[in-house]
Amino acid sequence: MGSIYKRGNIFWIKYSRGGRRFRESSESKKQSVAKRLLRLREGQIAEGKFAGLDPERIRYEELEKDLLNDYKINGRKSYKMVQYNLNHLRDYFGGMKAKNITPDRVRAYVVWRKRQQTHYNRPPTNATINRELSALKRMFRLGLQAGKVIRVPFIPKLSENNVRRGFLLHHDYLRLLKALPSYVRPIFTIGFYTGMRKGEILSLEWSQIDFTSKLVRLNPGDTKNKEPRLVPMSEELYETLKEQRQLRDEKFPACQRV
Repeated sequence: MGSIYKRGNIFWIKYSRGGRRFRESSESKKQSVAKRLLRLREGQIAEGKFAGLDPERIRYEELEKDLLNDYKINGRKSYKMVQYNLNHLRDYFGGMKAKNITPDRVRAYVVWRKRQQTHYNRPPTNATINRELSALKRMFRLGLQAGKVIRVPFIPKLSENNVRRGFLLHHDYLRLLKALPSYVRPIFTIGFYTGMRKGEILSLEWSQIDFTSKLVRLNPGDTKNKEPRLVPMSEELYETLKEQRQLRDEKFPACQRV
């Protein structure tokens, strides 16, 4: 059985598990709070759910550090984006113990974020807040794997409007293509006919262009999901790339980039 004692004005508890003694502050001047904490610990020990005090002491900052290390180790391309997301999480949860980041605190965070303004004087979208919540959930999952926390709190996901807008019709594409500088047109044509992302286009090399099969081969490291992809060429894209290669052969024969 454990016991309660006082240090200054704060009540502490002491108890043991497997022959090891533990002392823990209730962080309260009320004895009733210490009694509830002692009953909680005795119940956890009886049920085999007590993992020691280390998980009780872990703070948000350590979970954040582990998340960033995970992104670095795995070479994730979204490292800069997650750093931006963490700025908002840190403003709210910084200094907080992980055990106190509960579902109600997460919901309060969502309310807090919705009251803020972006650079465009608008509140952040649900999609933006969801990316931040995903980073928080990932922190806890990594912490659980490392034995730093004993549970992953329920973290809600907000509804998003995933309807995409802004696709060009072909006649609009032709009008815009005509208005663009000549050096930008090949990039615009590749994007229009393939749907490739900007980073995929700008990192494209001639070794990835198969003129015989009329295919663009995307390498695993260049795609968002790190999976290789084959993109078929339309006739207009095929002719555009042929002209671009001819220009390369005439002026920049050593250049590998498209």
